[in-house]
This record gives sequence, C-alpha cells and structure tokens, in this order.
Amino acid sequence: MLLKNASILVIDDDIDVLTAVKLLLKKEVKEVITEKNPENIPSLLTSFQFDVILLDMNFKSAINTGNEGIFWLRKIKSMQPDACVIMITAYGGIDLAVRSLKVGASDFIVKPWHNEVLINSIQESVENKKDNKRAPMKVSVSSSENVMIGESEIMQQIFFKIKKVAPTNANILILGENGTGKDLIAKAIHQQSLRADQPYVKVDVGALSETLFESELFGHKKGAFTDAREDRQGRFESANKGTLFLDEIGNISLQQQAKLLSVLQNRQVTRLGNNTPVDIDIRLICATNVPMHELASESRFRKDLIYRINTVEIMVPPLRKRGEDILLIARHFCKLYCEKYLKPELDFDRRALDKLMQYHYPGNIRELQYTIERAVIMSEGNTLHADDLIFSPIEQQTAQEEEDELKLSAIEKNTILKVIDRNNGNISKAAKELGITRTALYRRLNKYDI
Repeated sequence: MLLKNASILVIDDDIDVLTAVKLLLKKEVKEVITEKNPENIPSLLTSFQFDVILLDMNFKSAINTGNEGIFWLRKIKSMQPDACVIMITAYGGIDLAVRSLKVGASDFIVKPWHNEVLINSIQESVENKKDNKRAPMKVSVSSSENVMIGESEIMQQIFFKIKKVAPTNANILILGENGTGKDLIAKAIHQQSLRADQPYVKVDVGALSETLFESELFGHKKGAFTDAREDRQGRFESANKGTLFLDEIGNISLQQQAKLLSVLQNRQVTRLGNNTPVDIDIRLICATNVPMHELASESRFRKDLIYRINTVEIMVPPLRKRGEDILLIARHFCKLYCEKYLKPELDFDRRALDKLMQYHYPGNIRELQYTIERAVIMSEGNTLHADDLIFSPIEQQTAQEEEDELKLSAIEKNTILKVIDRNNGNISKAAKELGITRTALYRRLNKYDI
C-alpha cells in the first residue's frame, strides 16, 4: 500500500533508461517524474516532494568532480537531509556506489537490473524511510567457526556489498592482509550467488610452482609429463558452472599471469598433452594480500589481467581498524571453544577487554581466534583475565614501526586534502600540483577513504 502512494523521481541522462523505469513503475506507484538533466534537481526538489529518488552515478555534465553521482547525492542531501536516494550504477561503478552509502544513499541498483529487484529496493526504501539505520549483519559460511561478524560501519558496507554483487556473475578481487577473512568472503559470495548449488573450488595459486601451475589449473592428459599416469581434470573444469576462488593471486609470476589471462579471455582450457580446448563457465573470485598500488605495477602484475579479475573490488579492513568488532569476535570464539572443550561459560573481565582493544593484531582475526582458543583451554574458573590472553610472538611488530607508518600516512592524507581544497575540488589540477597522475591520486583517495 505504501508503494502505491509513492512519488518517485528518476534522474538519468539515458532516455531509454528513463522510459523503461517509467513504464515499469507507472502501475506500481502513484507518480513517476523523470529528468535527463541533473542540473534541474534543485528546482525539482523545491517544487515537489518525493518518497524515493533514483539517481544515476554518471552524467555527461560539466561538473568536474570525476563522480557526478556523489556530487548530486550531496546536493540532494544538503537540500533534503531525509531524502531517500537509490543510486543506479554499472559494474565498474560499484565501489563508487558503496562510497555513496557513506554520503547517505539508501541503496544502489546495478545495471542491467531485474525489475523485481528494483521494485523491492524502492519498496524497502519507502518502508524504511523513517529509519535510516541498517541492522547489524553477519555472514555465515558452513560452520560455526566460519562466520564473519561485524557491527562496525566498514563491515556493514562489506556485508551490503556482498549482498549486491553475489547474485551477479561479476569477477571479484578481494584485497586485505593475511588473516582478515578473505576466504570467508569468497565463500559467502558463492553461497549467496545463483551458482550456490554448483561446485566451489579453491586454489592457493601462490603456492603452485611453475611446473605445477598449468597441470593443477588446466589439467593434463596421461603421459603429458613424468608421473602423469592418468588423465586429470584441472581446477577450472572442476569448477565448471560454479565458482573458482584463486587465493594469493598477487604472488604468481608474469608467465603464469599470461597463461591465466588467455584462459579467462577465451573461456577455454586446454589440458597439458592435449590440443582440444574445453569450454568453461565459471564465476571467478581472486584474493591477495598485496596492496593494489603494488599490484598495479606492470613489473609485478599485468594490468590487463587486473582489469579482467577486478570487475568489483572488496577491501577487507585489518582487525585493528574494526573497533568494538574485536570484542564481538572474541566473545564469539570464546563461546565456540567453551562448547568445543566442554568448559563452563566464560566471560572477560574489564582488564582483559581493555587488553583485547589495545592490541594491534598483526595476525588479524586468525591471531585473535588462536589466542582465545588457547585462553579457553588453559582457563581456570569462570572468567578470562588479561594474563590469560597471550598473543603470538611470531606476529609481533615493533610499536615504532607502526607509529612511523601511521605518521607518514597522516602526513600524506593531510597534504592531499589541502591541495584538493586549494584547487576547489579539481582533481586534475590537484594531481598536477602533487606531481602525480590522476589515476595515482584516485588510488590515494580510495586508500584514505577521502
């Protein structure tokens, strides 16, 4: 009933999109107003009251921001802070669309969309207009140990992103330090995808030698090399119709990259010792702990392969940047291991909680998990104390190294902010003054979440 009484504004410079949305919604809502020119947004907001605004991310406009959707979203929110805005984006703009959530967007829809997805998003936005807070979410994958928990803003955005990209066939690149849960995100995407009932195959490609790489991924024919005693299907064929997860892809050689690129471009594999190509249909997810600015170096990684595997990028934050998620995760593991080792229910005292929050976790969630498991096993009584929490010495980093890194990052971020402000938001001029390319500046904007 709420949707039937809704007034919708659609802003897109593609006439075909405007026509399609109007035809779709005219029987679902009270009123649909379409607008091709975003410059008319202020006058429309002054003249009408809209329940939901559909806003495209990219326009052929004169606004020199590099992301017009964000600019107009800010404009809308400045005029009507409670406005409900759904962003419309293509695959390549998903990272930008996720950033728009921080500015105040309610949702984003990926082109081309399914009609029921668009209608459901508008329905939810209308119903939740008075409550802009999203409920805390978690992503579970197969077992109680394999669960991603988080109430922090940064994790809510990741969970939301998983929900949006999982039903698509977009290739995903997951970035983050070791132990942050990249493999859990990959499996969660598969389990929420349309391929969930098909195979999920994981390969640690960084651990494959040059000689094993082709045989493991593409398969081989009997007699193709020494010890090839039978025909063997490669991981690509094993994952056919399902999802292939290539972990630590940042560690493969340029020669391996060339072979992988050829398979992804042709959507075919040829087993070693055979000349007959086999068609493959996979959804590709890759992960690496190598930072994107290092990965983008041509001497280390082919840019054409980066574009091929990186339709959508998910950056997983280190545990030290997740605030009180640390305590949520610690309590989760505490409960899990109390049940596993038949211990009475345990809780943390104040000093133990403080110690958990103050530690820097170079080993991330994996280090916290093993720390809690060890503490539960060795515990006496019903309370875990600070002395029970012994962090692994193999993960230690010096405080001075971390402090120096933070200082350098802060200096770079502040310099970028000052130069952009001095150039009134003009990215080209700011990049020129900083002595770097626009692309390099955009990478830093993403790095520092500016």
